[in-house]
Amino acid sequence: MNFDDFKGHIYLIDDDPSIRRSLAFSLSSLRYSIQSFENPAAFLRDALPISPSVILLDICMPDATGLVLQNELIRQGRTTPIIFISGESQPSEIIEALKKGAVDFLLKPFGLHALVQAIDLALEKDRSGLNQRIKTKNAQQRFTTLTDKEREICWWMIKGYGNKEIANLNGSAASTVKLHRSRVLEKMGCSSLSELLDLAMDGDRRILSIFEPPRS
Repeated sequence: MNFDDFKGHIYLIDDDPSIRRSLAFSLSSLRYSIQSFENPAAFLRDALPISPSVILLDICMPDATGLVLQNELIRQGRTTPIIFISGESQPSEIIEALKKGAVDFLLKPFGLHALVQAIDLALEKDRSGLNQRIKTKNAQQRFTTLTDKEREICWWMIKGYGNKEIANLNGSAASTVKLHRSRVLEKMGCSSLSELLDLAMDGDRRILSIFEPPRS
């Protein structure tokens, strides 16, 4: 497959070899790359780390259910989006899967169009999550270059305090705070306070814990 044509990677986990062959053929013709596994254990053992990706997961398998694998991935902190497929399932299984973050739950037989829509949604979710993780890692690396005083100033900047307010809070001169402020922006790779605020927010617009001031 030409890398320029690559739409995303699919981990297909189903104990039925005919379903694996059929789905792998249909989806690979649509420019997705596919890895097929007959059970969750094979996936955990052999899956290659690729992003963006999605797990297309049968919920009913002899050795371990799809829900068991979902729980194990949550335990491991792995965030690859999951789409469940099933010939028959209890409503409680569907509810549990979706509550724990599954992107979709498709009942067999499902149409290719519905499957592709769900896959593309999951891939976009994974792509967005990867970008956010890269952003967070970069912020963490930059934050480690700040001195304790600069970290404190950085925290107050994020909270919306101006130079004079920060000076009153920590007993420094406003001119000293201004100097620390410029160093914070430089070290964090930001040209303005708005860029720093953007860097300090995660995908849910909550202030990242790494920006909390050092404990005294």
